[in-house]
Amino acid sequence: MASNPNDLENEVKRLHAQVAALRQLLDVTTWLNDTLLSPDPQPERLLSTIMDAAAGLTGCESAAVLLWDENRNELYFASTNSNNPNAPNLIGTMVPMESIAGTIFQSRLPHRVDNVAADIRHYKDVDKDIGFQTRSLMGVPMIARGRVIGVLEVVNKKRPPFSPRDEQVLMMLAQEAAVAIEVARLLMALSTANRELSEVDRLKDTFISIASHELRTPLGIIIGYATFLKEDASNSETAEYADTVMGSALHLRSILDSMATLRYMTTNIADMHLEPIDLATLRNDLAAEVASLPGAAAHDIQLYEPVNGLKIKADRARLMLALGNVLDNAVRFTPAPGTITIDAKPRSHEVWISVQDTGVGITAENIERMFDEFFQVENHMTRAHGGLGIGLSVARTVIKLCGGRIWAESQGLGRGSTLTIALPQVP
Repeated sequence: MASNPNDLENEVKRLHAQVAALRQLLDVTTWLNDTLLSPDPQPERLLSTIMDAAAGLTGCESAAVLLWDENRNELYFASTNSNNPNAPNLIGTMVPMESIAGTIFQSRLPHRVDNVAADIRHYKDVDKDIGFQTRSLMGVPMIARGRVIGVLEVVNKKRPPFSPRDEQVLMMLAQEAAVAIEVARLLMALSTANRELSEVDRLKDTFISIASHELRTPLGIIIGYATFLKEDASNSETAEYADTVMGSALHLRSILDSMATLRYMTTNIADMHLEPIDLATLRNDLAAEVASLPGAAAHDIQLYEPVNGLKIKADRARLMLALGNVLDNAVRFTPAPGTITIDAKPRSHEVWISVQDTGVGITAENIERMFDEFFQVENHMTRAHGGLGIGLSVARTVIKLCGGRIWAESQGLGRGSTLTIALPQVP
């Protein structure tokens, strides 16, 4: 028996409409994904697009999004695409949980109401406030990560009643809306966190700048008087006291220099002067640097024998600052008497300068963090070793600006550590 031509035609029309609806849903999904990946996702624009699609695909006059206020435990109108001139007054309006929207939110189930006048749950105050008449309403829960965050509604079906297909389409859009809103919220929270971090960095830089500047004047006076006391000391005890004051003052000045250098480097305004540096000359500089470090005399310092003609490319002054910080770290974290070995060897097109100690070592989980700014393995209230924890951070910054790398290795606590610096070799 042949099919009724009218039935066949209606079925074809239905399938065409379904394909068109699915294509529009796909377009909305693609647009949402592209927008969420943009630098500014614009939540209002996301909601507007979703509501336009919801109203269009379900054949309704308008749509609205109600979101859950966790502080007040209430639903409120977050957005609407109604053409009613008073519709903007809806935004922020709270809706009681006894309403249709409240029922949808609490039950986590969709609701179709083809005649709201016969439903006592309809919240009539909304219509009264904006001069609008709601004849029919369908709403579905918006669920993200297993929790309901709001309700997506469409009102006044142009050709009632609402169909199961309308409900299915709205459920799909509600899922898209929930994900979009959550992602937008996370991106906004991330943006806020980044702004706060930027402000913290700015305050940190300001503090470092002010502290290093204000402390230099009294520190210079202390060093000057300590020098006079040492020169005029009438006995060994006074000379020893003067040495102690001088050593502490010089250590503080070294910390201030590191703080200033850290700020200077992290603002990306470093004026690096890269030049060839002979390893034999560098060895002499390192010997002098080690001799000036407090506590170094208590250790056995072993320096490499330079290879004739071997040179590296770096900023000489800042390289010495970096190496001085690495050496200071080895001296401070090596109980006396210990051994500190400084070696330099050519490796391919680089020279690897290593500082190996027999000190306290470091755990695997902290091996990378030791180069972070202000990182301290020990508790700051009970630690036995001094310093601000910025020396290795400065060293890493300097080495990177010289075109090199720095890394640490250790077999664990109590087994010493090795810091290696790789710098470009001059052909």
